[in-house]
Amino acid sequence: MAHSQREEQHEAHPRREEQHEAHPRRDAQLDAHPRRDTSLRRVGREARPFLRARTGVVLRLAGWSLLEFAQTFLGGFGVARALDDGFLAGRPPTGLLWLAVAAVAVLPSVPAARGVFGRLADLVEPLRDGLVRRAVSRALSGALDGSGDVSTRSLSQVTHQSEIARDGWAGLVLTLRSFVFTVAGAVTGLLALSPALLLIVLPPLVLGSALFLGTLPPMAARQRDYLAADEAYAAHAGRVAASVRDIAAAGTAERTVAESRTLAGAQLAASRSLARWSGVRVLALAVCGRFPPLLLLLGAPWLLRNGLTPGELVGALTYLTQALAPAVQALMTMLGTVGGRLVVVLDRFTDAPPPPAEDPPPSRDVAPPPRGTPVAELHEVSFAYGPGAHPVLDRLSLTIGAGEHLAVVGPSGSGKSTLAAVLAGTERPTGGAVRWRGRPVRPADATSVRVLLPQHAYVFSGSLRDNLRYLRPDARDREIAAMVDALGLETLLSRLGSLDAAVEPDRLSQGERQLVALGRAYLAAPPLLILDEATSRLDPAAETRAELAFGALPGALVVVAHRLSSARRAGRILVMDGPRTQCGTPDELLRSCALYRDLAGLWEPEDTGAPEEAGEPGEQDGAGEQDGAGEPEEREEPGGAVGIGRGKGRGIRSTPPPSPV
Repeated sequence: MAHSQREEQHEAHPRREEQHEAHPRRDAQLDAHPRRDTSLRRVGREARPFLRARTGVVLRLAGWSLLEFAQTFLGGFGVARALDDGFLAGRPPTGLLWLAVAAVAVLPSVPAARGVFGRLADLVEPLRDGLVRRAVSRALSGALDGSGDVSTRSLSQVTHQSEIARDGWAGLVLTLRSFVFTVAGAVTGLLALSPALLLIVLPPLVLGSALFLGTLPPMAARQRDYLAADEAYAAHAGRVAASVRDIAAAGTAERTVAESRTLAGAQLAASRSLARWSGVRVLALAVCGRFPPLLLLLGAPWLLRNGLTPGELVGALTYLTQALAPAVQALMTMLGTVGGRLVVVLDRFTDAPPPPAEDPPPSRDVAPPPRGTPVAELHEVSFAYGPGAHPVLDRLSLTIGAGEHLAVVGPSGSGKSTLAAVLAGTERPTGGAVRWRGRPVRPADATSVRVLLPQHAYVFSGSLRDNLRYLRPDARDREIAAMVDALGLETLLSRLGSLDAAVEPDRLSQGERQLVALGRAYLAAPPLLILDEATSRLDPAAETRAELAFGALPGALVVVAHRLSSARRAGRILVMDGPRTQCGTPDELLRSCALYRDLAGLWEPEDTGAPEEAGEPGEQDGAGEQDGAGEPEEREEPGGAVGIGRGKGRGIRSTPPPSPV
């Protein structure tokens, strides 16, 4: 669009192109001296879209400020009319009436101030929130990219600099708003009294303002140098505080002190330079605030001879001393102190990466996947934590259908959690492809396709209802009640009192936190639910109840199992031993996978003459008859292995160590 517009402009103005070709020297000079990108311009580029998005707030703020315009106008005009039409004309009641009008004009200032501060929050708080998000984005980007230690700078921006910007922006908006409407009211009043008054009042105001504006760029530069020196000294102090023992052991105390002295000297020099420019600002304030009343008094005889009345002269002095001078001084003080600091602080945030954008909603034009499409697929997926690291996953292919229940088992460190992260899309594979519903994994699809619950459940301060509806805010009470019944949250709900009871995460047990996380996942009912030891803090009965409840949902369930009973409930089991994997039903793995047999505690009689069939489940000689029904009991074998037996039977031993799968 923009390109076509440029082409039309070139076609419509061929003479301009000829002139451009006729002055190559001038163009070379312009290219050699590009427009300097100052901090004020950078901040201005960022401020324009911020203010455009809040045009309504600015207009409402201006509407409340019109009351201040009326107050200023009636203040000087009422005094002038009270003198000329009242007291000097021998009509005291008229004079008192005009003074009453000027006094009544002050009354609306209370509701006006309330309205102004209400609209001010709509301008100030979004700025601070945006700056904090930028600082956090910078810290996260630096940490992920390994670009260096950004913690000190980011901490300063989040805690200190963002508050400086917030307070400075609030003060600047208030002062600038008051200045604009006060000056407009005073100038309107001077015009109403006598236009000749502006010939005396405006020249010193314009001169002082120009002098003041000329000091802003150098003061902003000195303020930037001061903040940079402050950050450098803070970072140096942090490093020194963390390395006191190393400094003492290495004997580098003198060098450290010298570095500290150099950084402190740079900060002192920047502060002194800033103070010198502040002196120039004081001169500009004097020209703007003191010269107009003085010139008006000096020119009073000439003005009175040319038709100015005594009341109009006093009214003009009222405008200058009670409105214009205070407004100008307040604005210049604000711009000279807070304004320069505000520009510099905001400029410190302009090089930060913008906050991550919201994930776009799934496109409605995309056709739903064909019936029978797997919920998730891994095709020749490999993953390693670094270029030279051994692969955790090595060309793994796996298909998970809708409604399927898959358990993942294996020794500690075999890559089960890595597989869960890759399957959930939180880790990118180093090789191969991951698909959800037949399409490549996209971050925009994550919230609509899968839910990943880690071992350490996330619970935030708030009501139990808000915690449970975290993934599905529109869940109804009857759906929450069905979830409570399905997962067994009755005890927790009874202890807290109600769904609206406040939840304090520190006062919940690990098992209760996991139940809350399981509850929100049940309400979300995603097509793919991944439990990465998300039931490890529950007792076996509660774990069984939760997995059976999830198994009744239409979505696929992937469980990283820490108990064998959890794996036995799955339709398929994936056994992981590092990059070596084997997948099948529980019965298939008992026959074909030595590692699974070892994990399952398949015991064989020590009597070598016993038949081989005794090794199959449920066929141990007399095992079921000696102890009766019940769960196998765990016992620790020599060397730390855990065996499972059934009480006082014949001597039993574990199978040999697993062979490579």
